[in-house]
This record gives sequence, structure tokens and C-alpha cells, in this order.
Amino acid sequence: MYAFGLLGVAGFVAKRHLQAIKQTNNTLLAAIDRNDCVGILDSYFPDTRFFLSLESFSAFLQSQPLDYLSIATPNFLHKSHCEFALRYGMNAICEKPLVLSAQDARELLVLEKNSNRKIWSILQLRLHPNIIALKKRVDSILAQDGARIFDIELTYITARGSWFFASWKGDETKSGGLACNIGIHFFDMLQYIFGAVEKNILHYKSMETMSGFLQCKHAQISWFLSISGKFLPQNSPARTYRCMRVDSEEVDFSGGFEDLHTQSYRQILQGKGFGIESSIPSIEIVETLRSIPLSREGRIHQLCEKMKGA
Repeated sequence: MYAFGLLGVAGFVAKRHLQAIKQTNNTLLAAIDRNDCVGILDSYFPDTRFFLSLESFSAFLQSQPLDYLSIATPNFLHKSHCEFALRYGMNAICEKPLVLSAQDARELLVLEKNSNRKIWSILQLRLHPNIIALKKRVDSILAQDGARIFDIELTYITARGSWFFASWKGDETKSGGLACNIGIHFFDMLQYIFGAVEKNILHYKSMETMSGFLQCKHAQISWFLSISGKFLPQNSPARTYRCMRVDSEEVDFSGGFEDLHTQSYRQILQGKGFGIESSIPSIEIVETLRSIPLSREGRIHQLCEKMKGA
């Protein structure tokens, strides 16, 4: 049984980390958040010590060392919180994105190598059963035809209210932008399956919608991301829509996300998780999207084509 701390326990994704710690038969000794609406702890680890600041948590660590620090804080704090974990002798398990720039990731690599601890990233889409099956199928095809180029269309719409823009998520300097905040795990999955990115083109960008084109080693990919409900399929009762077509064949990964954090934790605890190096390619993709100008090059996603002025 490993001893955990959870930083950012009041956040949206914290429940999945609590569930993962519980389901892997480990214990949460400390939880930290500047917000005190953390009654969820009573459902998982009612005896957990709760702290409102890193300073009070640091004092606790002097007498109670922990094995792991799970980090579910806002994106712009991930680097400093990973550094904190290493400084106090803990392994880190960090939510996506690990950091906001490739340079930050490389700096963490240096710190990690000078410690005897590890920084692990949650790249949960790589563990989705249908994504695993797709990678096996693609690898099998490429073994027979190494020059094969797949045709991909990715659509992800997750409708969010006005709170999104008032929070840190609406500040690109804190979230890394829309592509980083809601899209980085999709970009990770795409380059993981279809190879390194050779071209990264942006077709459209607003506060709530982005669209572009990726040329990977083995795929041409048009993508569309939005937090606007107006793009949801007509009469859809759901607030989220995920669709990926590979050579016009739909790959279903609309569900099956509930257990992926627990699977991620199981792999990490066996030393088989995804480290800093695994996170860098997708970080580079979204970092580039923050700075490149709009272009018409590459295939444009059908939803982007329909948008006025796109």
C-alpha cells in the first residue's frame, strides 16, 4: 500500500484520482486545495488530513513522508507542483497537460534525473480499449505497407457554460489555450498511433472553437475542437460528442472513459506508466498552435468549412 497526497482535490478531475487511489488499494493521507469545498473526501478517504496551503502541507511532510503526489491543479501550476513533489521526495502523477511548453518539460527531465523519483503523466486515451485495438490494426497494416497514409477526421465537442471563460481555463496563459485544455490527449493519441507530426496547420481559432490539419508520418488529419453547443448533432441529448473516422470508418470512443485513470494508476504503480518523454510530442503540437498564423493549407474539416469566415 502506497501513501498518496492529492493536490487540487476540489477540482473537477479530482474524483477520478480519488477513485484510482481507492481502487488500486492505496491510501490518501493528505489532500490540498485553496478551496475548501472538499466534502467528496468523505466518500473516499474520510480520515485524510486536509490542508489549504502548500506551506501547511510542507510542514506535515516533515513528519509524514509520502510515496506519491497526485496533481490535479490548473495547468499553469503543474510544473511548480511537479518540482514540489520531487523536492519532498515524492513521485508525481500529473494530469494533462504535464506542462505548457516543451522547454518546461525538458527542465523537469533534468530535475527528475537528479532525483530518485519519477514524474508520470496521465495519457489516458492510450489505454482506451478501442484506441488500443486501433493501434494494433494500424501497426499490422504498416507492417505490410510501410508507406501507407491514413485519412483521419477527428471531431470533439464538449459544450461548456460561461463559467469556462471566467475561470483560468479561459486564460490562454494559464490553460495553454483551447487546443491544450480540451485537445491535448487527442493530439497525443494521434501522434502515438500515426507517427511524428510533419506539418501542423491552423485553419480557425476563436475563444470557443479551433480547427486545423496535422500531417503525421502515416496520416493526414483534419480536426475540429469546440466548447460551443451549437456544433453538437441536432437533437443530441448529450453535451459531449466525440467522433473519429479512419479512412471513413468510424472509431467509437464515445464512452469507456470512467476507468481510464484507474488503469493509468495501475500501470504507473507497476513502473509502466507514461513519463515526461511521452508527453513532449503533444505539448509541442499545442504549443505551436498558440503561435502560428491561420492558413488554408491542408484538408479543412467539414464543420470548419461550414463556418462563416473560416
